[in-house]
Amino acid sequence: QVQLVESGGGLVQPGGSLRLSCAASGSIFSIYAMGWYRQAPGKQRELVATITSGGRINYADSVKGRFTISRDNAKNTVHLQMNSLKPEDTAVYYCNADIVVSRRRDYWGQGTQVTVSS
Repeated sequence: QVQLVESGGGLVQPGGSLRLSCAASGSIFSIYAMGWYRQAPGKQRELVATITSGGRINYADSVKGRFTISRDNAKNTVHLQMNSLKPEDTAVYYCNADIVVSRRRDYWGQGTQVTVSS
């Protein structure tokens, strides 16, 4: 079994920062892309940022210049540093990973709430 466990969400004022972390554990053979998605109330889940095992990064236009994704391949972890947060960043943030166990498939974390409000 594979688990993705997120941490680091919370309440922050506009302009503030938060750092999300996600750790993958279990009988993992290899991990391809890892990333973060978010879902605000009444909206569809959307991509925030992804990073391949080779370090290729993709950001949503709405977070470019404010968010930074990174990963530690040795520890099977991915992080999202979020700076200059805005109220519209409020959402549940989900970790995602493309993992090979016996076969390759997508895994999701349980989600962590990020609320940006004064």
